[in-house]
Amino acid sequence: MSLNPVQPPPTQDHKGIFTRLPFSEVTDKDLTFFKDLIPGRVVTDEDDLKSHNIDWLRTVRGHSKLLLRPKNTEEVSNILKYCNDRNLAVTPQGGNTGLVGGSVPVFDEIIISTALMDKVISFDQVSGSLVCQCGCILESLNQYLEGQGYIMPLDLGAKGSCHIGGNIATNAGGLRLLRYGSLRGTVLGLEAVLPNGTVLNCLNSLRKDNTGYDLKQLFIGSEGTLGLITAISILCPRKPSSVNVALLGCESFSKVLQVFTLCRDLLGEILSAFEFQDLESMNVVQTHLKLMNPLQESPFYILIETAGSSAQHDEEKLNVFLAKALESGLVNSGTVATDQSKIKSVWALRERITEALAHDGYVYKYDLSIPVEKLYALVEETRVRLGRTAKRVVGYGHLGDGNLHLNITSESHSKSLVAALEPFVYEWTAQHCGSISAEHGLGFKKRNHIYYSKSPEAVQLMQILKKLLDPKGIMNPYKTIPSSG
Repeated sequence: MSLNPVQPPPTQDHKGIFTRLPFSEVTDKDLTFFKDLIPGRVVTDEDDLKSHNIDWLRTVRGHSKLLLRPKNTEEVSNILKYCNDRNLAVTPQGGNTGLVGGSVPVFDEIIISTALMDKVISFDQVSGSLVCQCGCILESLNQYLEGQGYIMPLDLGAKGSCHIGGNIATNAGGLRLLRYGSLRGTVLGLEAVLPNGTVLNCLNSLRKDNTGYDLKQLFIGSEGTLGLITAISILCPRKPSSVNVALLGCESFSKVLQVFTLCRDLLGEILSAFEFQDLESMNVVQTHLKLMNPLQESPFYILIETAGSSAQHDEEKLNVFLAKALESGLVNSGTVATDQSKIKSVWALRERITEALAHDGYVYKYDLSIPVEKLYALVEETRVRLGRTAKRVVGYGHLGDGNLHLNITSESHSKSLVAALEPFVYEWTAQHCGSISAEHGLGFKKRNHIYYSKSPEAVQLMQILKKLLDPKGIMNPYKTIPSSG
């Protein structure tokens, strides 16, 4: 990733992709069909297609010549049926905020944008179940729900542009997972269109449904390779009436872990987030974004959020925790935010790290799941391994669920630096029983690294499922699952 506006190289030139699979090419007859099907929503202009062909990190680039903008499930069904019959490959695209190249074409696949599928279908005030189309922006859904006294169970840095369908397709994690769990638990049902145009309606809002296989789980985290999610039903929690945020400084990562244990013991049911960042990541937001760190300099920082229904009760529990943490020497400084403006300023120190790193040069990003006791060891070993060849090595993430964001910066892209990082990072993660993708999926960039986290038998079963549901392989080809040969 880099703020440098230079156009990234074509994705097809990346190592591991050598030839375009034998899909058909779009003809004038195809264009006529699509223009009749969705008049005014067929994009062929090269300039208009540029932003859809390049990923958010500006590291990969396809060369699709056609983008379709359906408004409903029926239109998606007709599009996919036609593409399947014609053997035309497609790439579903939501907000295009992914980090692994999963939402842009590799070659000339047709892009199906979900941007116009942005309607709330229903909301149940009693159960808290929301039903909406796949193209709804996460932040817009949260704003809608706040007006009803609820919130989304998912919160991401990209919430202002990511689509809920893309969140589900990648099984996004984010800042609220510690409190509300993953999308595999909060998604009650979904509707998806299979590659042949068949509409699979599993869009119920029941908390319990033990009738056979839970088919929705096939599509959560499938990254658009099995079908296109068109609508979802999701369980939303009540909006907390009391929110507090504490920023703490720690002298060592071992103390960070001890604070986490103490935090769970004393805050219990009101704990909603436990984030950590190292000094380097704090420095980068101060340097490039001019954000103010209210604490004295520390090797590590912890951001704790509590959310509950009783301000007095929550404040008392938080004060007991903070007093214990200070008395025991686990933290050396701290501040508490209760009003919304201060809460936002404290969260910005953590949420805007990605933005700040982009100002530092070229960024190599790794999203890993590692047993918490080993979480920061990889950052330290990477620093030693790279030495002065890297400008900066930072570690931060969701400690509450063992998710490390390892980021390395350099002045410009360096093949030698990549060679020093890969496969080292993946091998280290595998050796410590971790996952090479915690919450961003595999996409194009990581699909051939899947064996670091999955057995050959598991991958083979995935390939069988892909072949069963998408025998022609038209859905988001070259992504997520390695070719079966």
